[in-house]
Amino acid sequence: MKLFHISHTDLDGYGCQLITKEYFKEGSFYNANYGLEVKLTLKRVLEEITLFKEEEILFLISDLNLTIQESKDLDKDINKLIEEGYKIKLQLLDHHISGKKSADTYYWYCLDEKRCATKIVYDYIFEEYEGFDFTVSSWLEPLVNTINAVDIWLDYDVKNFEFGKVIMSMISKVREVNNILFADLNREFRFYLLKEAAKFLNEVDGHIKLDNEVHFLKKKFLKLDKKDDTLDNLSATYLVKTLDEVKENLTVTYKEYKGLLTYCLGSISIPANAFLKANKDYDFFIDVNKKGNASFRADGIVDVSLMASKIAGGGGHVNASGGRFEDFKESIDYNEVKNYVQNKLDKI
Repeated sequence: MKLFHISHTDLDGYGCQLITKEYFKEGSFYNANYGLEVKLTLKRVLEEITLFKEEEILFLISDLNLTIQESKDLDKDINKLIEEGYKIKLQLLDHHISGKKSADTYYWYCLDEKRCATKIVYDYIFEEYEGFDFTVSSWLEPLVNTINAVDIWLDYDVKNFEFGKVIMSMISKVREVNNILFADLNREFRFYLLKEAAKFLNEVDGHIKLDNEVHFLKKKFLKLDKKDDTLDNLSATYLVKTLDEVKENLTVTYKEYKGLLTYCLGSISIPANAFLKANKDYDFFIDVNKKGNASFRADGIVDVSLMASKIAGGGGHVNASGGRFEDFKESIDYNEVKNYVQNKLDKI
C-alpha cells in the first residue's frame, strides 16, 4: 500500500505522521497550514497519486479541517480517479468542530472533538490495521497521551499535560532545518526529537529533565562529527552540508555571477556566510520569505545593495542588504519562487 499523508504543522500534526511512519515505514508526507497551503498541497498530492495507478493507495489527511467547498472538490477529484481505475482509500481524521458540516456530508471525513488528531490516528491504526506490537506501543501510546493532554488542554491530567507542554514548545521551535527546502529532513528531525523525548516519560520530573535536555538533543542530531560547537554553528555547518548536496537545483545567476537562492530560510547571516566561504564558486546568496521579503548576502564579489535596489526596491550594504518583492505571490513550490527571482535578475 502506498501512503500519502497530509498533516498540520504543529505538535499534533507531526504526532499523527510519527504514528503512520512507525506503522507503514515508508510513504509520502506533507505538512500544511490552513488556507492556500492546504489547497496547494491537496493539488500536489492528487497530481502525484496519478503516478501510482497500479498500487493500492491510502490518502490520509489529519489534524486539518476542510471547508465544505474543499471537501466537495476533493471528493469529486478522488471519485474521478477511482472511475479511471485508481485504487484509493480517502480518510480524513480530525477533531476541529469547524469541520462538522463536511463531516456530516462525507463518509470519509471522521470528526471527533473529544480526542486530538494524534490519538484519533493512533486508534485508527488499531481499528483498521494490525496496530503496534508492545515494543512500539510501550513508548508510543504514552507519548500519544501527552500530546492529547496538551492539545485538547486536559490540564487536570497534570503529568501528561506538563510533559505535553514541553514537547509542544520543543516541536514549535525546530528551526535549525528549513521546513520548505528540506521538508523531509525537517520532519525527520521532529520525529527524532519526539522519539528521544519519549525516553523521559517514565522518569521522575521527566518533563523538567527533558526541558533541560532539548538543547543537547538538537546538537546531537546536528553534529556531523565528534567536535562540539555552539548550536548556531552546528546548525550552519549542517545546513551548508545539506545545501551543498542540492546547490545545483538552488542556483540562480546574475550577469556573470552565480548565487544560491533559498526560500523561507530566515536568519541567513551565519549560514549564508558559511556557505559562501565553503563554496568559492558562488558569489551571492538570496533568501525570500512567504511575504516576498528578501535578504541578500555576498562575500566581497557582488554589490548586493545594488542588486536589492534593482529587483526588490531595497538596499543596504555591499555584502548585506534587504528588499521586498511587491508583486510576489506566496507558493509552496520552490521552483515557482526560483523562476520568479531568476526572471527579476535577468531583467537587470
